[in-house]
Amino acid sequence: MNGLSTAALTELEREIDAPGDGLDRLRLVPTPFVPEVRLHLAEDAIVWWARMEAAAGRTLPPPFWASAWAGGQALARHLLDHPHLAAGRRVLDLAAGSGLVAIAAALTGATQVVANDVDPYAMAAVTVNARANRVRVQARHGDLLDDDDTQADLLVAGDVLYDRELADRVLPYLRRAAANGTQVLVGDPDRGHLPWDVLEVVASYPVPTTEPSVDSPVRRVQVLQPR
Repeated sequence: MNGLSTAALTELEREIDAPGDGLDRLRLVPTPFVPEVRLHLAEDAIVWWARMEAAAGRTLPPPFWASAWAGGQALARHLLDHPHLAAGRRVLDLAAGSGLVAIAAALTGATQVVANDVDPYAMAAVTVNARANRVRVQARHGDLLDDDDTQADLLVAGDVLYDRELADRVLPYLRRAAANGTQVLVGDPDRGHLPWDVLEVVASYPVPTTEPSVDSPVRRVQVLQPR
């Protein structure tokens, strides 16, 4: 973990240990649809973000790690229901956020789990969440999308296609990884950037909605792999 992630970890640990509750606090709770994994999640991520920015006096990255996202929930469920996918293998969780999918892989017996994200706060969240679930996950900060060697047997990516610009970078990376022999699994609720000519469906799950901007109480989420 680099200096930015270490500082974020110190800040996040202070937040977790602080007394009080409310919409602007983090709580350790079972993850919806994946209750085997507990995560430190914000009661309201936007309210928490606003308070943290006000306290820091600067702009902070959106706390995507402080919510459970549908793609990650489906992918974590898939790994836990099919433990042979990660057991005994090296796993890379791309754009890991809270570390939900990485933790699920570790719980099924992966020999090595690396959780990657560009947000140092996400790396801090991975650390505290892995600790809460008593599993070992290595947090790796930085942008891997120009790399050609994943150094993993299984690459998992939940909710990484949420905008066109990111999808245009992520998809070639996933295809290179698959071409090099890495098994690739993607969890996606189809936010409008899903290329059906590139990915095929492996499984589908009805995931309870935790996102405030979604009207339906359940969202159909697919686990996919490169064709």
